[in-house]
Amino acid sequence: MEMVPNEENQFVPKEGVFWSCRQSIFDEIKRISQIQNAAEEPRVLCIIQDITSAKTINERLTLNLPASTTLSKLYEDVAHKARYVKATFDLVWGNTPDMAPLDHSSEMSLSDSSFEPGGKKNFLQLTDKDGEQPQIASDESGTADSGGLDDSSQERFIGPLPRDSTTSCSGDYNSPSYSYSSILNKSETGYVGLVNQAMTCYLNSLLQTLFMTPEFRNALYNWEFEETEEDPVTSIPHQLQRLFVLLQNSKKRAIETTDVTRSFGWDSSEAWQQHDVQELCRVMFDALEQKWKQTEQADLINQLYQGKLKDYVRCLECGYESWRIDTYLDIPLVIRPFGASQAYGSVEEALHAFIQPETLDGANQYFCERCKKKCDARKGLRFLHFPYLLTLQLKRFDFDYTTMHRIKLNDRMTFPEELDMSPFIDVEDEKSPQTESCTDSGAENEGSCHSDQMSNDFSTDDCVDEGICLDSTGSTEKVLKPKVLISLPTFELFSVMVHSGSAAGGHYYACIKSFSDGQWYSFNDQHVSKITQEDIRKTHGGASGSRGYYSSAFASSTNAYMLIYRLKDPSKNANYLTAEEYPEHIKSLVLKEKESEEQEKRQREIERNTCKIKLFCMHPVKMMTESKLEVHKDKTLKEATEMAYKMMELEGIVSLDCCRLVKYDEFHEYLERSYEGEEDTPMGLLLGGIKSSYMFDLLLETRKPEQVFQPYKPGEVMVKVHVVNLKSETTATPISVRAYLNQTITEFKQLIAKATGLSAETMRVVLERCYNDLRLLYVPNKTLKAEGFFRSNKVFVESSDSTDHQVAFTESLLWKLLDRHGNTIRLLVLLPEQSPGTLAIRTLCQKVAGDSDGPFEGSKDNRTSVESILKESTEKLKNLSLQQQGSSTSDSQKSSDASDFEHIESPSQEADSNSSLCVTADNRELENRITATAGGSSGASSDPENQFACEERSDSEVNNDRSTSSVDSDILSSSHSSDTLCNADSTPIQLANGLDSHSITSSRRSKAHEGKKETWDTAEEDSGTDSEYDDNGKSKAEQHYLYFRAEPCSQDDSSSDAQKCLVVHVDKRITLAAFKLKLEPYVGVTTTQFKVFRVYANNQEFESVRLNETLSSFSDDNKITIRLGRALKKGEYRVKVYQLLVNEPEPCKFLVDTVFAKGMTVRQSKEELLPQLKEHCKLDLSIDSIRLRKKTWKNPGTVFLDYHVYEEDISISSNWEVFLEVLNEPEKMKSMSQLAILTRRWSPTTMKLGPFQEVILESSSVEELKEKLSEMSNIPLENLEFAKGRGTFPCDISVLEIHQDLEWNPKVSTLNVWPLYICDDGAVVFYRDSTEEPMELSDEERSELMKKESSRLLKTGHRVSYSPRKEKALKIYLDGGPPKDSVQD
Repeated sequence: MEMVPNEENQFVPKEGVFWSCRQSIFDEIKRISQIQNAAEEPRVLCIIQDITSAKTINERLTLNLPASTTLSKLYEDVAHKARYVKATFDLVWGNTPDMAPLDHSSEMSLSDSSFEPGGKKNFLQLTDKDGEQPQIASDESGTADSGGLDDSSQERFIGPLPRDSTTSCSGDYNSPSYSYSSILNKSETGYVGLVNQAMTCYLNSLLQTLFMTPEFRNALYNWEFEETEEDPVTSIPHQLQRLFVLLQNSKKRAIETTDVTRSFGWDSSEAWQQHDVQELCRVMFDALEQKWKQTEQADLINQLYQGKLKDYVRCLECGYESWRIDTYLDIPLVIRPFGASQAYGSVEEALHAFIQPETLDGANQYFCERCKKKCDARKGLRFLHFPYLLTLQLKRFDFDYTTMHRIKLNDRMTFPEELDMSPFIDVEDEKSPQTESCTDSGAENEGSCHSDQMSNDFSTDDCVDEGICLDSTGSTEKVLKPKVLISLPTFELFSVMVHSGSAAGGHYYACIKSFSDGQWYSFNDQHVSKITQEDIRKTHGGASGSRGYYSSAFASSTNAYMLIYRLKDPSKNANYLTAEEYPEHIKSLVLKEKESEEQEKRQREIERNTCKIKLFCMHPVKMMTESKLEVHKDKTLKEATEMAYKMMELEGIVSLDCCRLVKYDEFHEYLERSYEGEEDTPMGLLLGGIKSSYMFDLLLETRKPEQVFQPYKPGEVMVKVHVVNLKSETTATPISVRAYLNQTITEFKQLIAKATGLSAETMRVVLERCYNDLRLLYVPNKTLKAEGFFRSNKVFVESSDSTDHQVAFTESLLWKLLDRHGNTIRLLVLLPEQSPGTLAIRTLCQKVAGDSDGPFEGSKDNRTSVESILKESTEKLKNLSLQQQGSSTSDSQKSSDASDFEHIESPSQEADSNSSLCVTADNRELENRITATAGGSSGASSDPENQFACEERSDSEVNNDRSTSSVDSDILSSSHSSDTLCNADSTPIQLANGLDSHSITSSRRSKAHEGKKETWDTAEEDSGTDSEYDDNGKSKAEQHYLYFRAEPCSQDDSSSDAQKCLVVHVDKRITLAAFKLKLEPYVGVTTTQFKVFRVYANNQEFESVRLNETLSSFSDDNKITIRLGRALKKGEYRVKVYQLLVNEPEPCKFLVDTVFAKGMTVRQSKEELLPQLKEHCKLDLSIDSIRLRKKTWKNPGTVFLDYHVYEEDISISSNWEVFLEVLNEPEKMKSMSQLAILTRRWSPTTMKLGPFQEVILESSSVEELKEKLSEMSNIPLENLEFAKGRGTFPCDISVLEIHQDLEWNPKVSTLNVWPLYICDDGAVVFYRDSTEEPMELSDEERSELMKKESSRLLKTGHRVSYSPRKEKALKIYLDGGPPKDSVQD
């Protein structure tokens, strides 16, 4: 039988191979079929909320399972995903948690167990089983991944994932998003993390390192806080003690550091300041030394961290050496020497460079005291003593003098786990004196210790101390002097503080070795995880095998920044204190902190069972108020009502028996239901579960003692009914009624008749569905739902014997009143200053007595002065205020029937009956608006349906939106509510249902306008009127929309004497031309002699010039300013003229405002402009010495030729801007085919830019440009190079950057192609001589030039390319806070 090898290289019969392959094919086909069937099978989406603990209450597990999955398999999948043991928890339905849990062992499929497939969400809750919390699955159980979190747990974990053994300390840092629920349980490592307040990762890294240092922790525990001597809040050692106790004993995953930072005297803003961890170490140690003065720990920092070194200078001629002894707390190691291209490869190499001396020769010679002259010498450092805890700072942050930017050096620098420091210590130096300098050399070394030092000279020092006394009775004078150096100074690494990021900012975390078990851990803020030696090696920095790795100011990398070693000496190395070894005061502190943590846990449990819901109340005094009701789920409705009663401060105003809580929809202002008979029902059940926010709200409803609460049933709709009186032409404040959607119109009328007392037989009901959408409900058997009723509705009803109901609805008086009601707005108009001088020259306005378009009729002489109008109106306004004061005690019902404003007559009104009738109607309409406003429902916009009104107006507003491009959106603010018009005696009317007549919607009008977009009238469009309008901007169809009423008022500010204010009620469908016509009698001049300016929220004013546009973009209380001056006629445009000064620091200077007209030539506009320039700007110019050109922002553009015609050759628009340029020579631009280029010479040898010079080209040829530049500058054509300027005119650029940054000498033949794209006049071109070399600058000269250029570019508004973050100085305040008069950085 023939044998062949199989996959395992074993020989098998050839036939067996065939059958084996055949079976494999069948198995594969079967597997593919199963996959296809599974893909076609419906799936069930399960969302499970784990409510077993506060840690998981806000988390969701998501499973998408086949519908055939059994309940038993569902439990298995949930257990695997939640990391629980299967039989230790239950699953219940989320919407009905009272049902029995799902069966653990059931083999029923999900589709047969009421689960809905097809993408619908099935909500489940994971709960305790028999009152026992679920058991966490151990690693051995198979549900947890011992190597870290599996995919499912990563999906569930909130916040940054713990780093596993392969990725813990590598890669760039991404700012994490923390969740409080993720810090409730302790890490599986047994260590506790620290919460990052915002940018306090540097602090967390240092605190964890100090905590993991046994000698520091034990010494801190031995210190006892005396509360009688110091405030515990400001005591830094005490707060560190508390923090360390919590780090050692807390059951949380992470704890806060706010108490520690508060003891530093920091406020919350300090949490947003990132600082250097080495700087913090220095400042904190200084603060601790100050706090520990005159205690046993006074010398602790020096004992642990302080070393000694000798700073010497040795004469090379006589050998004389002068020196001093300095101390240090850390050793700063240079990563890359100044000017070098390669970095040091290891810490040992950097340490050798640190002690290498430099030779002082030449101009730097040293004056030798022995030789009495300047001699060559060697200057260097020698280590005399290493501290017990050796701190090495790797100086990764440097300054690049080429780019003048701060940079981070990410070069690779290795560091050993055990560091032998014997090669770096001078053990034989005996020449040192007994007196030592106490200079803190940390900062000094950084500036004075040079990296190119070398020394082979050694001396002895009998003060060398390689031991350290940790005895609590030690002092600064106590020194251990070993007679014989027993062992070499070997240190073991135990902390690596890592920086991940760039010079502009980043993140710190610490890799720390525990002295208990020798295991390395990553302390990354609140996450603590195990790491390996490989992770430590990844912090060496740089690329693999590279020693020249460089990064720019913003390049990011992760590498070691600070290293802390501990001296290896078994006789001195301490262990962590155990709980049994704690001093008594620490034991008491532990008990106190445990009790505090238990109290916090109990509080969290209460929070977990607290329902939080919005609470509203129609307060009898404060009107509508809002608060947040927090009530325990087991509290009854009755108890919750008592809590709401006290919260809303109703005691003494309304009795508790007259209050109840009802379900309320604040968005639709809809009372959904009341809770009759459920006073003893728990709130958790009543609200449908425990949540921090709900889809509905609660309203605390009040009533009078003699009233009875109206029951609100689910399914009812709320209707606000406004009664309209045709005789007085008023609309009453709303009355609330409730109805069902299945009620007919006949039944609805009977319901209204019962509430209002009107007759149902003659009643007309009009539904306002949205803005300007009025529907008469006339079909008796039609239901409210069919008519479009929703949760909250507004209707107008009228019931009278008049014949108005016999005409078509759109022609009826009722429709006209409602139409006017919904379209009238209130405007504040500021009139120009009234002075005798100006009045004498004004044209008085004439009004025809029979004019029916307005309410104002002519006087006897058909003339009315502005002063008489305003004087008469002011006197009547005073009388009105007196009448209001006198009638303030009258019955409140009268205010809804008749307004005091009825008594104000038109300024020009006489006794003519027609005029009186007209004005009376207008007064009634005003009263109608005021009365409605008192009820909070003025206009259509008072109702939520007005949202549709905004949508309905949006089309026209979008068309006008292009005019807002140059204006910030924040000035398009909403108008205020018009309820300020409310009469003084307009008190709320009590209704039967307990609500005031001031409807819940009283605050809605302003809200409805908040999102309303306003448009500008100063659009870049034709400012003249269209041909279908006459000179006054009036059309035939406009007469219906000319409602206008004005009342004088006085401003409260100091300008009221200089200006008069009018309150104008006007139909917003009126055109601007008609509106101006109505204002004529108040301004005192004709419409062509005054201008209308719209005032926006930031008091910016823009002229309204489009006479044919309506006031539809205005809303209540918008302001308008009237200014005297010639208004624009049809075809005219207002133009701003600026002078172009190309060689001045500010090249754009405003000159005058003028008017250009359609059809005018450029030369004609220049002729009209010259007198204005002479009068206003003192510029006496000739017409041939100036040119006009296009202005685009600050950029000069197309040159306008004298024969060009506006609107034919030159497009023009409202508020147009042009440049005026004064010529030094006759105009060379004669044709549109020419091109005017602004050129500027760059001289590298002098590092200067020449002035701007204009070059006129006949074509777009690059060759012609170069020829013109060569002719102008005498640069040979072959050496001439040019580049296009960048940005806006004048295209400023630093002289340090121009030579390299611009794209010089582009390889193109024409100017109108990429990368130049010079197609219009005004482009800026730099040119240079390619043979010139840039000036050689010293570092000092470059730095000085950089400062000058930065100052110059900032003054001209040039955008600086690099702006480093201004760092705030790191300070720790020993008295608990900064001085009050300190100036913020």
